[in-house]
Amino acid sequence: MMMEDRLIALLYFGSVNAILFVLMGIDKYRAKKKMWRIPEKTLLSFGILGGGLGGILGMVLFHHKIRVTKFKVIYLLGLVLMLGMLYFLFNRPIFR
Repeated sequence: MMMEDRLIALLYFGSVNAILFVLMGIDKYRAKKKMWRIPEKTLLSFGILGGGLGGILGMVLFHHKIRVTKFKVIYLLGLVLMLGMLYFLFNRPIFR
């Protein structure tokens, strides 16, 4: 049971972070081309759902939303949430 929980958590956080990273790249591209943009609430939602690492990497690598305080705060909270959940899951014994 514990191994399944850990695998699900890794897949979830990996997916959320990858999706947010890609969305940040797409949004930056669209911003440069003056095209329709991805709504901020979409980017922030993925961040608070545990995608903080992907958001932070997207901010740094794409130099996107780097001056917007709410993105820094939300992505940091998402990163803390992810790390806290992974710490909790991976520091419990597998077998009881």
